[in-house]
Amino acid sequence: MTGTINPPLRLLIVDDEAPARARLRDLLGDINGELPNIVVGEATDGVEALEFLSRTPATAVDIALVDIRMPRLDGIGLAQQLAVRREAPAVIFTTAYDEYAVRAFDLNAIDYLLKPVRASRLLTALNRLPRGTDAAALRHLAPEGRTHLHSNERGRIHLVPLTDILFLRAELKYVTAQTREREYLIEESLSHLEEEFGERFIRIHRNCLAARNAITGVERAASESGDSPDGGEARWMVLLRDFAGKLPVSRRQWSQVKALLREE
Repeated sequence: MTGTINPPLRLLIVDDEAPARARLRDLLGDINGELPNIVVGEATDGVEALEFLSRTPATAVDIALVDIRMPRLDGIGLAQQLAVRREAPAVIFTTAYDEYAVRAFDLNAIDYLLKPVRASRLLTALNRLPRGTDAAALRHLAPEGRTHLHSNERGRIHLVPLTDILFLRAELKYVTAQTREREYLIEESLSHLEEEFGERFIRIHRNCLAARNAITGVERAASESGDSPDGGEARWMVLLRDFAGKLPVSRRQWSQVKALLREE
């Protein structure tokens, strides 16, 4: 009777240094007899990794080997972006900096490989077959949380700083993030964004969160019927800095918007 043959482990290597990526490839080749694996892609930073994953089926990468310190979007930032996805590869960090490793090993939640990576240590980490990324562990490593959202436009990833976002509005299956310059489509739910960033944004309507520090005032809606964007529900409109439009406030949310304005 023949035993079940597991498919090779599929890996993405993310590191801004070519020699480090080459070393990981060599080590993976060295342990291939003990743990069959295949490198399905490489990326030089977190943004490039997100772009690769946007072009790849969600289940095509099992584990991402991710360097901590990289330009544009570092390893922690990449893991934060992956943690909010329904399906994403698990993350094993690689780093030359012990302070990250000590904090992570204490948690026993996120695995690290200290550079220079050794084949035996790599084999041990991969044999654990981590699943997903522990959000609590990420909060321990980066208590400030995410500083950006990301938008995928035809395979190109745009990082949108939270500090630039004036409001988030649900539209069909997407959320629109509006900045002073333009809007971006974000593939996350409004309810999840409210839960994660409730200190930064306030709900003003069932389909809209406004940046607390962007609200400059309110004015009465033109009418309580056809002129109101939500079909007569809104009596007040929120005014935002650097934005010419006005956003309706629902009756249910009016009290907390009024309270926010009093605080200011």
